[in-house]
Amino acid sequence: MMGPFSPDAPQSSAASSDGSPRVAGDSPETATTPTVHGVSATIDGRAQSQSGAPPSVPAACLACRGKHLKCDGATPCSRCTSSNSECIYVASRRGYKGPRKSTTAHNPHKRHASSSPSYSETTDSCPMMLGHTPMQMPVTAVQTFNPAIVLPEQSPTSYTATPHLASLQGYRNPFSPAMDPNAMALATATIPQNQPPAISLAERCFEAFYHFFHAGHPFVLPKEYFLRLLKEGSTPNLNVVMAAMRYIGSLYLNAGPARATYLDEALRLCYLPNTPKDGFLIQALLLIIVGLDGSCEQSRARELLADCERFAIEIDLNKREFATIHGRGNPILEESWRRTWWDLYVCDGMIAGVHRVTNFLLFDIVADVGLPCEEHQYLLGRIPPPAYMEDFDDQLFSGEDREFSSFTYRIAAARNLGRFMRTPNMMFPNEESVARVEALLTNWKIHLPESKRDDLTKNCQLDEMMFQAHFITHACTIMLHQPLSQLDSSPVQAVTSCAPHRPVATGDNFNAHTRHTITAACEISKMVTQAVPLINHTHFFTCVVTLSSIVHLSKWALYYIEDEEDLRQQIRLNIGALNKISKVWKAANTAWGQVRGVAQEIYREKKAAQISPAFWVGFTQEQMISSINADEGIMSEFNILAQVTQPPQQ
Repeated sequence: MMGPFSPDAPQSSAASSDGSPRVAGDSPETATTPTVHGVSATIDGRAQSQSGAPPSVPAACLACRGKHLKCDGATPCSRCTSSNSECIYVASRRGYKGPRKSTTAHNPHKRHASSSPSYSETTDSCPMMLGHTPMQMPVTAVQTFNPAIVLPEQSPTSYTATPHLASLQGYRNPFSPAMDPNAMALATATIPQNQPPAISLAERCFEAFYHFFHAGHPFVLPKEYFLRLLKEGSTPNLNVVMAAMRYIGSLYLNAGPARATYLDEALRLCYLPNTPKDGFLIQALLLIIVGLDGSCEQSRARELLADCERFAIEIDLNKREFATIHGRGNPILEESWRRTWWDLYVCDGMIAGVHRVTNFLLFDIVADVGLPCEEHQYLLGRIPPPAYMEDFDDQLFSGEDREFSSFTYRIAAARNLGRFMRTPNMMFPNEESVARVEALLTNWKIHLPESKRDDLTKNCQLDEMMFQAHFITHACTIMLHQPLSQLDSSPVQAVTSCAPHRPVATGDNFNAHTRHTITAACEISKMVTQAVPLINHTHFFTCVVTLSSIVHLSKWALYYIEDEEDLRQQIRLNIGALNKISKVWKAANTAWGQVRGVAQEIYREKKAAQISPAFWVGFTQEQMISSINADEGIMSEFNILAQVTQPPQQ
């Protein structure tokens, strides 16, 4: 049976332009000039019939009133009798002054004035809207509502809830038993409270994974295809990936103790004796590795990384034919396997580069895996034939003018990082090895297509793959040139959240290495200003911002700086970015505290030095005042930020 709100249910009545009821099916040709409303009906609800055809009647029935036709006042009237319609009369409220005293006791059916706020005592008020009986809605009519999941940094006001049924306005017979308040209360109590089912925490974590994390490490299947494959139930290890995804998603939500539960469950499933070693196991382990590394559990992440790399090589994930053999003839799944290998390769490089503990094992592994396609092609399932790394390397000499995917340029940036890490220690600025690595980094930048020179796509959306490719290159530049620069690193030796301190001696003049180092640090700070939530980036951006902050603070500690105001802005950007990222990643909270502490220490030393008149030699009075006020301003901001910042979720 169709419910009253079913899209296929027939509509028996509608409202006319003036708000009065109108029976469906009336045509404009049958409407006449509306008659004047009559006086109130009798107390017992029956209209007084009159003989003959009087010029007017005390009241018109609803059917005649809705059609704007004259009514003879009979019960039923002649029009309703001829049309076989239900004839209903409504008491008029014109001239109503409220209930008379002592009339209630004589006549319990006497109608009282309504206190409803929707009633307006005017001649146009409609008494049919007062105290209506709530309409019953079928269960199936409300269960189709699928509430949206509100994630962090989304406004809950953008989602509207289903209005309660009791707030719906309807028409009623004023003389029905529903006028009794007790009867109305009972009728309201019997309305089924068909609230939408609550979204479970596991479902919210799954949605948070795709909303916040997937773009930064896009190797897991797109959401729609993943759910379809999960529903089929033909892939045993897919539940292992799901467990890892829930753990990653819980980092972005206030999951409480469930976060540790999700992590334990994911690890348990990964290391069950009957868990097959396949590509899905590699995906699950890689997700857990990234999550642990960003949560300051780096030693545990390195242990899993060693297992993940060993498993990947054992199943031949680094070989071209793996995607074809295990892709089930589906281009999307084949693309997912290619992306899994290359994301493992990039993550291995970034972990080795920023922490400087591991040695980028996969850099020395021979791999002929196809290169990933563009992100929009992967998400839409339009997978082109893959290119290969030899195509990328030979493009300049083959004369083929071809643009590769952003993921490919990210792989090339990680490969340059591996080449830098394989270079022997550089103790002298003029070593040829420094020039060779710098040539690699410069070639990567100058041969980028025009569409890849910034971090935006053609639709002005952030290209996360190019974003990572650029900051990997900037970080590599700093690591290459900072040891040979004249920036004394002793003031920032306390910043060890990502990597151990590396001492750098100071010098009197800025050399070329110093310029390379400062320029790269400024470019990283500029990346903070992208119009995208910082928590949407991979957590490895934390260590890159920290590396940039070390350079800025080393420069700020110098005796005299020409562009000190610009430098303060760079430091402010970096500290603000680390504070923002710390809402999700614990490693960013540690880095933020260390960088802010070093900045405060440098400020105190500079302030103490300002007492000496020799410090201000060469400064004008305006420059002195400006410098002091700027220092005070930035440090007060740091202190306020420290007071209002809450610790990250545990």
